[in-house]
Amino acid sequence: MADIRFPKTALSARTARRWLGAGIACAGLLLLLIEGANLARSGSPVGAALTGGCIAALATALGTVPVLLSQQFSQRAYDSMLGFGAGVMLAASSFSLVIPALAAAKSQGAGAWGSGALVGGGVLLGAMVLLAIDRAVPHEHFVKGLEGPESRALKRVWLFVLAIVLHNLPEGLAIGVAFAGTDAVGATALTTGISIQDVPEGLVVALALRSVGYGKLASVGLGVLSGLVEPLAAVLGAAVIGLTAALLPWGLAMAAGAMLFVISHEIIPESHRKGHEAHATTGLMLGFVLMMVLDTALG
Repeated sequence: MADIRFPKTALSARTARRWLGAGIACAGLLLLLIEGANLARSGSPVGAALTGGCIAALATALGTVPVLLSQQFSQRAYDSMLGFGAGVMLAASSFSLVIPALAAAKSQGAGAWGSGALVGGGVLLGAMVLLAIDRAVPHEHFVKGLEGPESRALKRVWLFVLAIVLHNLPEGLAIGVAFAGTDAVGATALTTGISIQDVPEGLVVALALRSVGYGKLASVGLGVLSGLVEPLAAVLGAAVIGLTAALLPWGLAMAAGAMLFVISHEIIPESHRKGHEAHATTGLMLGFVLMMVLDTALG
């Protein structure tokens, strides 16, 4: 997607529409987070996971709003937002998943080496599961193109949807697994971080679809649809972990591994492919710090 140059006479109006869209998304997300945090803490683990997943899905939907109010953003802004999302997910996998997984393993009697080996194995297993799904399911990357068996036999729009589902699946699982644990505040922090990351992610998805020729309504609709996997995955994660507490460290570690796989395999390569590595890296650092602060402040 090439940089878009606007005439000076239209620049201010389009900039105003972009800021308006961003303001609507941020204000709506703030209200969702406040209400959702209260509901999540008072319900059952599965109910809390469903609430958290719905918040993340709605945050993705809110992120698509600016596409209805403006034209395409520049490739540099697109890559910066991808980097920001990667940073949030990287910090979330570290502070909200790996560290609690180590603590859960130790609380169940594992020693320092045993807990490290258990969590390390879970991280690798989660990444392997995502790799297997990536290889088995036909889908299309926004830049790399078609992947998977029989890719050309499917309509291009559904290839995009499948790629987005693969991207959001570990986020929903992470929310569900976190709420199945004993640290409700930490789970809320994780949901908050993922939801904040989902706002630019929803925008990135809609912009990517616009860049390949889809209309505004179709791009926004598919962007909204991409977030619906998160509440489903959250409920699944909480329900599985709820069967036995022994699965908690494994579930947290596998969710972290799945998120790390998506960061390395999908987001970072996409954000660096058009020569905006510095902006993408800056976005990553800002996203990482924001999620770290949220996790330590709320947890």
